[in-house]
Amino acid sequence: MVAIVDIGTLIVRTPQVAGGRPCIAGTRMTVQNIVMDSQAGLSPQDIVTEYPHLSLAQVYAALAYYYANQEAMDREIALYQAECNALETQWVSGNFA
Repeated sequence: MVAIVDIGTLIVRTPQVAGGRPCIAGTRMTVQNIVMDSQAGLSPQDIVTEYPHLSLAQVYAALAYYYANQEAMDREIALYQAECNALETQWVSGNFA
C-alpha cells in the first residue's frame, strides 16, 4: 500500500526553530532558503540534489507556500538580505563588536 501525504503537513512554523520562519517539517530547512535557491536559478531537482535529505515533494511544497504567501515572504527575504548585508559591512569594516 502506498502512503498518501497530506501536503498541508509538509510546511510548519515553530517559534524555536529558524526564528519561527516556515520550514520543511522535520528539518531546519526554511522555505526562504529554498526560494532563494530557486531565485538564484536552481531547479527543484537541483535543490534536491544540493540537499538530498529533502524530497521533490517538499521542495515543491515550499515553493507553493511561497507563491501562496509571496508578498509576506518577499518582505521577510528582503529583511533577511538587508540584515546579512549589514552584518557583512560590519565584518568587513571591523565594527562587529
